[in-house]
Amino acid sequence: MVQGNILIIGGGAAGLCAALAAVEAARESNIDARVSILDRAPEAACGGGSRWSPSNIRMRAPEAMEATFVDEIMAQSSGRADRAYFERLAAEAPATAQWLQAKGISFHTPPYYLAKGPARIQPVGPIGVLFDVLSRAAKAAGIELLYAHELRRLLLEDGRVVGVETGPAATVMRADAVVLACGGFEGNTGMLLQLFGPGGESLRPISPGTSYNDGGGIRAALEAGARRSGDWNGMHIEPVDARSQASAPVVLVYPYGIVVDRNGERFFDEGAGLMHETWEKFARDIHFSLPGRTAYAILDAALLDIPGYERAIRSELPPLRADSIAALATQLGVPPANLVRTVADYNAACPADSSPFDATRKDGLASAPGLSPPKSNWARPLARAPFLAWPLVGAIAYTFGGIETDSDTRVLGAEGPIRGLYAAGEITGHFYGSAPNAVAMLRALVYGRIAGKAAVLST
Repeated sequence: MVQGNILIIGGGAAGLCAALAAVEAARESNIDARVSILDRAPEAACGGGSRWSPSNIRMRAPEAMEATFVDEIMAQSSGRADRAYFERLAAEAPATAQWLQAKGISFHTPPYYLAKGPARIQPVGPIGVLFDVLSRAAKAAGIELLYAHELRRLLLEDGRVVGVETGPAATVMRADAVVLACGGFEGNTGMLLQLFGPGGESLRPISPGTSYNDGGGIRAALEAGARRSGDWNGMHIEPVDARSQASAPVVLVYPYGIVVDRNGERFFDEGAGLMHETWEKFARDIHFSLPGRTAYAILDAALLDIPGYERAIRSELPPLRADSIAALATQLGVPPANLVRTVADYNAACPADSSPFDATRKDGLASAPGLSPPKSNWARPLARAPFLAWPLVGAIAYTFGGIETDSDTRVLGAEGPIRGLYAAGEITGHFYGSAPNAVAMLRALVYGRIAGKAAVLST
């Protein structure tokens, strides 16, 4: 019987899928493989973002992708994305979803916040259910799970990766193949400052696990000769409730009211697009352009009339409420006269007939010429008490820059694949411009599975 030792760096969705797929491939190929997962975080915080994620997956159904998926990715990246990578992702997605179903994960089609967005499925159950199921499966399969193991460097012999050195005790671990699945660099304040400029170092992680994504896998791979991939100045950032300490307390009702800065002034076309088309720019503007890195979403009682409006709010805290705009401003610490004037100017620019309002689509209900900035959709007056407000800050979910892989998950160097080295998930880059909606988890699952099988069969 052939023997092999597979090391997987990172215990999130990509790493767990890689480990489980490795065990299965070893069994099918009569390989006596020892599969180990090394995670930088302690056990209570391991899993990266996947442990705290609702795990939205860009699929029409577990058995089907949207026919336009690859073309949409290419258009969104202005042609910079690796088409072969996303074609393989689309081709393998149904089999991966069915593989997950066989492990006890059920899927449903959730409502898309309020607006109509790209087709997606989601595991049935609480936040993190996918991570929980995969973790239990890994333990049942005899996969070794090692926590608080920081990747220091990759070991190379004759151009092949043959193991890793981990901290804090400079432990050397030999391997026949290594799979990097340890995320991006949203937990590395130095890299964030360097790549995003002043303010990058103070970006709030969107969930506890992502703070352990320190870019160590990226650094180690680059030192081993890997090429770069993705937009290194890009990230997925979301507007969250500044008061909340919960994971990913997003507030996505801002298109249906106005947003103001600390001076009570509007700075953003709240109706420029559907939520998933504007939230990155909005959240990035909040963090890098506004005084105090805080904005305030201002709405009125009309929000409460929108069916299912709660779906667009994941904060556990209620909004601030007041019977007047001036009183609301006082609660927020915003100059009352300024906010009153801003709301009055906005209301005056709203169409007299707000009956076309439709929260589920771009309704064309635009402000009159002269309002600056304009509001392109959903422009109806803020006139009904109680008036509501959420203080918002930007929270980083994941980074785009990483290492280049081919559609077989092999890490690519200057002269082709680096032997013995594979990668999957956020660490691989591949995203340009803006985050393609619900693709981050999809590629972690699909390419994690591909990487685990490839690593075993390379032994």
